[in-house]
Amino acid sequence: MNTKVISAHVPEELADKVDQIAARLDRSRGWVIKQALADWLGQEEERRRLTLEALADVDTGHVIDHQAVQAWANSLDTDKPLPIPR
Repeated sequence: MNTKVISAHVPEELADKVDQIAARLDRSRGWVIKQALADWLGQEEERRRLTLEALADVDTGHVIDHQAVQAWANSLDTDKPLPIPR
């Protein structure tokens, strides 16, 4: 696998935490950063996918009325909460 060096300035406290985790896991600083970056990128890709999916729902008119959501939310702390609006 080809690799590329990426450098970034981070606050000392963040770098210290990376070093602590690396020591605890008996891994290199680079390994910890690579794992953290891969996880974060995965989360961002999922967030984008969900956002695009939601926007497609809006474009097709598949939305839930605000008053229905508000009524449902208000009912949650009652003895008989409303079903989730769909």
